[in-house]
Amino acid sequence: MNIRVFYHDKCFDGACSASLFSRFHRECIRPDASYEFCGLVHRAGALFNEADFTGDENAIVDFKYSASPRITWWFDHHLSAFLTPEDHQDYLQGLADGRYGDRRFYDPNYISCTSFLAHIASTRFGFNAAPVADLIKWADIVDGALYTSAQSAVEMPEPAMKLTLIIESTQDPTFMPRLIPLLTRMSLQQVLDQPWIASLLPPLLDRHERAIELIRSRSESKQGTIFFDISDHPSEGYNKFIPYYLHPEATYSIGLSKSSFRTKVSVGSNPWTKTKPEDMVNLATICERYGGGGHARVGAISFPPDREDDARRAATEIVAELRAHDSALPK
Repeated sequence: MNIRVFYHDKCFDGACSASLFSRFHRECIRPDASYEFCGLVHRAGALFNEADFTGDENAIVDFKYSASPRITWWFDHHLSAFLTPEDHQDYLQGLADGRYGDRRFYDPNYISCTSFLAHIASTRFGFNAAPVADLIKWADIVDGALYTSAQSAVEMPEPAMKLTLIIESTQDPTFMPRLIPLLTRMSLQQVLDQPWIASLLPPLLDRHERAIELIRSRSESKQGTIFFDISDHPSEGYNKFIPYYLHPEATYSIGLSKSSFRTKVSVGSNPWTKTKPEDMVNLATICERYGGGGHARVGAISFPPDREDDARRAATEIVAELRAHDSALPK
């Protein structure tokens, strides 16, 4: 039996979720199954291609909902999990009539999709998650930004953080399908020590240092919100904690960047902010207005590469909204 596993590409939690799903599925559902790993990215336009759902079973983990009847499994934890109200209704109706009750799962209260998947697999299917406890812990830390400090997040002393840098940067289409199975077979340090993985790290660390200096030169922090535009330096990603490393006083960060397939508005909040939780803005709700989404504390909006002006306009509006919100708070 061939299982196609669709996962959030260029994402540590997405990779961990895909690896954990395949281990759980093999141990608890079909010991004779083989697995293909297919990355999905948030981009302008259609996120899914129905023609790709060609497995005997098709699973989506850590990514938005698809109502396709070809999808056998779905696990997600994002607030913005449903592209349309119709998708949400399909999910709810499928639960009500029993079509999806034991194969499609959603809970936005979980920090990472990996920990959510581990919970469902162990409580519903008898999966033993103990051997992958460290992977689950680090998926929560990375996806929930539960680092002890901005320095730790940017200086990246741990194997999980170095792997995250590689995962977010790689352009090799064969890399992730090779990496994913290892994540639930080896320790994270053993994965990082694989020669074909370790060799990628030195140039990425050098690029990381250059990104710090670029954002330092482009960022402005005012009224609790950082803004920077590095869209004239196309890249496939940067460490999202750099703005708070440089401006620890800020609550929010808005970054405009460009890659090979999109112009992106990154909307985030400082994990170490002193702002009270009740005074924070739900960033997923803001991003949804522009066709994006995410979590309450971090989100993004993707525009086609040629719609840079629209992306810049959205970023400017969001910066103004967040700065006005900060100004209105009692001091």
